[in-house]
Amino acid sequence: MASNLSSPSNFCHNNFTLRNPLSPPSVFSVAPSLFSWSPKSFNHSLKLNSRSSPPSSSLSSFPHVSLRDTVPRESQSPFPNPSEPQEESPNPDENATHSSKSYVWVNPRSPRAAQLRQKSYDSRYSLLKKLSVSLNSCNPTEEDVFKVLTTLGDSPLEQDAVVILNHMENALTAPLALKFFQQRLKPKREVILYNVTLKVFRKCRIFDRAEKLFEEMFERGVKPDNITFSTIISCARHCSLPNKAVEWFEKMPDFDCNPDDVTYSAMIDAYGRAGNVDKALSLYDRARAEKWRIDLVTFSTLIKIYGMSGNFDGALNVYEEMKALGVKPNLVIYNTLIDAMGRAKRPWQVKSVYKEMINNGFSPNWTTYAALLRAYGRARYGQDALDVYREMKSKNLELSVVLYNTLLAMCADLGYTDEAADIFEDLKRSNSKPDSWTFSSLVTIFSCCGKVLEAESMLNEMLEAGFEPNIFVLTSLIQCYGKANRTDDVVKTFNQFLESGITPDDRFCGCLLNVMTLMPKEELDKLIGCIERANPKLGVVVKLLVAEETGNGLFKQEANELFSSIGTDVKKAYCNCLIDLCVNLNLLERACVLLDLGLTLDIYRGIESKSPTQWSLNLKGLSHGAALTALHVWVNDLSKALENGEELPSVLGINTGHGKHKYSDKGLASVLESHLKELSAPFHEAPDKAGWFLTTNVAAESWLKSRSSTELVTA
Repeated sequence: MASNLSSPSNFCHNNFTLRNPLSPPSVFSVAPSLFSWSPKSFNHSLKLNSRSSPPSSSLSSFPHVSLRDTVPRESQSPFPNPSEPQEESPNPDENATHSSKSYVWVNPRSPRAAQLRQKSYDSRYSLLKKLSVSLNSCNPTEEDVFKVLTTLGDSPLEQDAVVILNHMENALTAPLALKFFQQRLKPKREVILYNVTLKVFRKCRIFDRAEKLFEEMFERGVKPDNITFSTIISCARHCSLPNKAVEWFEKMPDFDCNPDDVTYSAMIDAYGRAGNVDKALSLYDRARAEKWRIDLVTFSTLIKIYGMSGNFDGALNVYEEMKALGVKPNLVIYNTLIDAMGRAKRPWQVKSVYKEMINNGFSPNWTTYAALLRAYGRARYGQDALDVYREMKSKNLELSVVLYNTLLAMCADLGYTDEAADIFEDLKRSNSKPDSWTFSSLVTIFSCCGKVLEAESMLNEMLEAGFEPNIFVLTSLIQCYGKANRTDDVVKTFNQFLESGITPDDRFCGCLLNVMTLMPKEELDKLIGCIERANPKLGVVVKLLVAEETGNGLFKQEANELFSSIGTDVKKAYCNCLIDLCVNLNLLERACVLLDLGLTLDIYRGIESKSPTQWSLNLKGLSHGAALTALHVWVNDLSKALENGEELPSVLGINTGHGKHKYSDKGLASVLESHLKELSAPFHEAPDKAGWFLTTNVAAESWLKSRSSTELVTA
């Protein structure tokens, strides 16, 4: 650096020229690093890049080179603001002349070479950078800072001040250095000194000091410029203070400052993070129309905005637009998009984005794995989620308790009992600690499996950890006791539930109702008392249901009022449980009343479907009792159709779905198949359509006629 005499600053080297009188006026520029070469490297001829020069002229053939001292400091031009464009001379000839004075060659063996190196501004620039380092490490007192800067003399240059402040990284000493320069020079543009000092606060991510410096600047009557505001705004962004960025952006018109495209683009990110989504998207629309340059951080924020607002297609569109503009995604973009697609419950797109990320050479980090776990956990992609978990463990990446809970909740929903136990043990060995949600998931898992001892043990461990059981834990525990036919424990847990001050909700009452379907008839009175205390309307319906002398009209009326008073999300569960209870008590007529009410209120939809070639009964989503009741009603409807002279289609089918309950080996298909055999119905499971039982119209008509004859004989 010290030997570079062709500095872009153009402060002192304009006075050194090398001319060959035998050739047209031209410039022979030699790399600035000549001064660092050893003399022996000049023992060969130097070929000059000039068409009129002799092919093999040596340095000795040139006339004497005139070397003059550097210009005095006061004649040097001020150091330019690195953030501002430099003006060119309107006269092209003047520019050419200036250029001809900007390149020199000096013999490194000349006695004056060392002196010239010392007088070049690059040498001074290196000294100024060293002063910045000293200021960064010195004590943040006015005495120590001024002592370091006194080496500049009594009249430091404005460009010296800019260089020093621009290279500082200490937010405590920078304001003192600024004060030193303000006392010793009269800058032509003091705002530049403030701007480079503001950059120090941005580097250090100290926003409140930046605001205070602006107040001082305002009090001194220094008018801020665009760079002032863009620096403060970017400082706010770096400090994760989007609201402050918005506040300062909206102050710009008050100071006659107009944002440029870069600032506008940055504000898309700031408005988005501040929660003003409409403004952010409005600026983004403008950015696309006016072709602003948008950085990756802003693209990431836009994807996140669309993802958080539920516009997942919008998030994908931003991603595709970014690539169309030639902007290459980074790891943050990929992580943000994976998270957005996870929120959308689109695991197939999560896999696609992740594959593209790997193919483009990016390695997943902790944030990537966390986004994948959340995405697969939400979508209940159990094996994929467990694969990600195992890969994290193989790389010694610690999971947070939130991620552990995501895995455990997924295991609870999928019935992964053994996997959940292993994950819980791993959690206890890690730096994370189980919380109430952790214990809640595990109690749910053991309860749904009917493992009473394990569920009770987990509840005790939860209490020892200092967590009180919430409504979810107690609901699961009651379900567990119900599966084990421990009615007294159900009642005991229910009383504890009320004593703890927890108000029963619709789901809790639905759990009590479900437990009733598991209990023998002689135990029902104990549970009816609990239901009456939890939900009086439900208690009335249940009492009427078990009372055989009650008329169906009153029962239907009370059931209708009950369904009007509960949430939509639990209506189907309530209706399923009530029908199951009727079936258990051999109250088929009352079960049919409930099924009809469910169809009337749109609780059940699309149970029957007809086409010219096939009539179908769709039982997916129904409980066992509700499915058998629907089958009974459908068969009766088929019989009536025959009696009325209707022709059955060529195919009749029953769809149960191909799944089974996650905590039971007994799915709806197996229950229905067993019942069809009892009825001697000619429906057989379709080999190519899982969950479907089919028959022909000929076989169905024969069976329905024989069934009618049997009923007449029995009557």
